[in-house]
Amino acid sequence: MKWLDLPVVRKAQGVIQLPGSKSISNRILLLAALAQGTTHVHDLLISDDTSYMLKALSDLGVTITQTGESGYQIVGAGGCFSVKQAELFLGNAGTAFRSLTAVLALAGGRYCMSGVARMHERPIGDLVDALRQIGADIQYLGGQGCPPLQINPAITRQKEIHLTVKGDVSSQFLSGLLLALPMTGKKAVIDVSGTLISKPYVTLTLAQMKRFGVVVEHVSWQKFILPAQQFYSSPGDIRVEGDASSASYFLAAGVIGGGPVRVKGVGNESVQGDVHFADAIEEMGAQIRMGEYWIESSFPFSETTSHPLHEIDLDCNHIPDAAMTLAVVALFAKGTTVLRNIGSWRLKETDRLAAMSNELQKLGADTEEGEDYLCITPPKNGLKSNAAIDTYDDHRMAMCFSLAAFAVPIRINDPGCVSKTFPDYFEQFKQIVWS
Repeated sequence: MKWLDLPVVRKAQGVIQLPGSKSISNRILLLAALAQGTTHVHDLLISDDTSYMLKALSDLGVTITQTGESGYQIVGAGGCFSVKQAELFLGNAGTAFRSLTAVLALAGGRYCMSGVARMHERPIGDLVDALRQIGADIQYLGGQGCPPLQINPAITRQKEIHLTVKGDVSSQFLSGLLLALPMTGKKAVIDVSGTLISKPYVTLTLAQMKRFGVVVEHVSWQKFILPAQQFYSSPGDIRVEGDASSASYFLAAGVIGGGPVRVKGVGNESVQGDVHFADAIEEMGAQIRMGEYWIESSFPFSETTSHPLHEIDLDCNHIPDAAMTLAVVALFAKGTTVLRNIGSWRLKETDRLAAMSNELQKLGADTEEGEDYLCITPPKNGLKSNAAIDTYDDHRMAMCFSLAAFAVPIRINDPGCVSKTFPDYFEQFKQIVWS
């Protein structure tokens, strides 16, 4: 489908069962593959990104059996993949590419890793530099500092591993190292240079590692210590919680469309940073209720209220993905909303800062785009109708801009890009909205 036309909607109400978290799904798949024993994974996200990880692990010799629509049985390789030479294609799945780069650098084989054109533009040099400090042999096959990569067997002679990685470009570099280093069995110390961004995603990594028996200590998020002789072991059965980033679109709909809208699968026990999107929209005036495994949003505004929400000025380092949803919610608020500390947007599936600014302007918004911030002022006379929103092969652009339908009819170009994390998003969206 080249485009999808969404008619104007006014109300939102209902219950959504969230798909599994992409970030948790790919971490669990990798950990299960590295562990001793067999892991039964339940509620795995079924999407392009997880498909790339599953295919890569299978190509590396891991035995994987699907046991239901979102269930998989994975026989762990015990830290040693049986296949020592492979060519792996990982699309635009950053969580898969970065973590597998670190793991395969220590796996003792020869591996060629590639992806789509955009993946070959996304930086990985800081991770490669960190791995080279401990003897990794990684060569760039294209542009310097970016995939594709050729990985050859590492030469690691250190009794203890000590390395430094930059923390201000992507937290996935640190996460990849954390996931990979237990394979060595050695004590490892990682120093982070610069300010670590997206700390909640590192917290997420540490939480999943703990579920597989490996505990990491850290000092003020600048030094991470992995004790020696910690190896991954299967927890047996493991469940993937719902995706907090995907929750943001429906929670936003509940606020803009009155609600209540309840998302099931995440709640006040969630380990995902994007669950704090609820705090952000609450600051804008939303009513939020939360349980252990659910969140509900609403806004009981009157017909005479022209601007039910108000602007915010927010450091979004803790909710980098869900902050994109706030950019579109800002169209329904009075005043100018400022989203700060979002420089990492430029290194995602597209340059999300430039893309978001461009598409918001199509709807009549005034935007100011900085190196790591975005200011959004909604148009005084309402949003422009029938804008055709370009999505840049970026799932989050498509899902975010569906919310503009609460004001005007809108066209979403290339709606199929949502298959990266939420293949049936538009069907689910239509279930909770009406005119």
